[in-house]
Amino acid sequence: MRKKSDFVLRICMIVGDAVALILSFAMAYFIRVHVDPRPYMFESQLLDFTLTVVWVVPVMLIIIAALGLYRKSIVINKSRLPERGRLLIAAVLSVAALIVYDFFTGENLFPVRVMAVTAMALCFVFLLIERILVRMVIRAIFRSDYAVRRAIIIGNAKSTEYLADYITSRPESGYRLAGIVAGKKYIPKDLKTHQYSSLKEALKKARADVIFQTDEKSTEYVYKQAVERHMLYYFVPSETALSSHFGEMELIGNTPAVLVLTTPLSGVNAAIKRAFDILFAVLAITVAGLPMMLIWIILKLSDFRHSAFYVDERLTQYNRKFRCYKFRTMKPEYSGMTAEEAFSRMGKPGLSAKYRKNGDFMKNDPRITGIGKFLRRTSLDELPQLFNILKGDISLIGPRALLPGELRDYGDRSLILTVKSGLTGFAQVSGRRDISFEERRALDIYYVRNWSLGLDFSIFFKTIGVVLRGEGAK
Repeated sequence: MRKKSDFVLRICMIVGDAVALILSFAMAYFIRVHVDPRPYMFESQLLDFTLTVVWVVPVMLIIIAALGLYRKSIVINKSRLPERGRLLIAAVLSVAALIVYDFFTGENLFPVRVMAVTAMALCFVFLLIERILVRMVIRAIFRSDYAVRRAIIIGNAKSTEYLADYITSRPESGYRLAGIVAGKKYIPKDLKTHQYSSLKEALKKARADVIFQTDEKSTEYVYKQAVERHMLYYFVPSETALSSHFGEMELIGNTPAVLVLTTPLSGVNAAIKRAFDILFAVLAITVAGLPMMLIWIILKLSDFRHSAFYVDERLTQYNRKFRCYKFRTMKPEYSGMTAEEAFSRMGKPGLSAKYRKNGDFMKNDPRITGIGKFLRRTSLDELPQLFNILKGDISLIGPRALLPGELRDYGDRSLILTVKSGLTGFAQVSGRRDISFEERRALDIYYVRNWSLGLDFSIFFKTIGVVLRGEGAK
């Protein structure tokens, strides 16, 4: 599984920026009221003013993010000039955001212009100081080996030697050298012990999280190995390739490297999606709490001996196993069995071929209870998965959660497991039982490759319609 050093970086910076912004506005208020001798008139006290700022801080953080101040290259890059210029712009726009809020609400937050100017200056200074302190904390975290990424460097190029030296000499970079696959002349003398004869050997022994490739030999093979193991893949381009790169450019020291993204659903996008998942899960559990309790009572009354819940092992992001919760819809004697095993047990092995041919669906499936048919038709059996969403096992929207046994015959499974599985998804709203297994797989891959917030919202609203109409329910 990938180490989330980027996540650690951004969370530290976001929390630090929020604190710095709140303190800067509170300090501006304090200076105007207690230091500046000129008369003043405020309609709000310090606490009320600070609480108002807290409400506007998320908008300010969005402004800072839009200015690129949460990019890894800005967070740990040695040059501070680009950061300082953007922080100044962020300070100006943050005060402007509060002024706009003040204008529309009429709270009279800035009765005198000098307070806005003071707040602007303090925002810039506090953000600058805070980022220096947070950067020191981040470096200490990385030096302790927490959340760092173990890197394999492969390729016969001068940049191999440079990257190896840089990673080993800069623990604050967030990387640790796990291995080098290159000729001896491209490996620093003191790092010869990190040499591997092949990428296959390095992947087997080095327990790496990221691959840096510095030449153009067998790039397709190397990239495929990274995807299959859910590793990050960086390609260090030659000078002629720099103008035509694709992916996300990042500086590792002074070496440009292209992060070849398997999916757009990473970094800030993944954080936004997770925030939406949490919000949705909390609201949905609140609304569906009573219906879930009634379903539980009905299932227990119908069968005291067995649990009302069915817990199954499924796969989610990076091939991680999790316990998937559902209401029990299948007869207990067939629970936990594959279709082939269940139909064979009931003496009808021929039904398994029909079941598979029809896209893992069968009308009047003899394994399903009467109550279970209703729960499946209305999708109410899926409600307990709201707790899986809240826990972070799955997302509201994503590819179908795979069974471990399906991996053997599931092509492109590494791509599909690049993102979290979903309660609903592109395939489910495109004809759940009316499309073939291969078509569902193709739709899941399309989702991974072409994710966007717009696509998620489109699937979300289509899901509502599909559930209300009972289309394709199993």
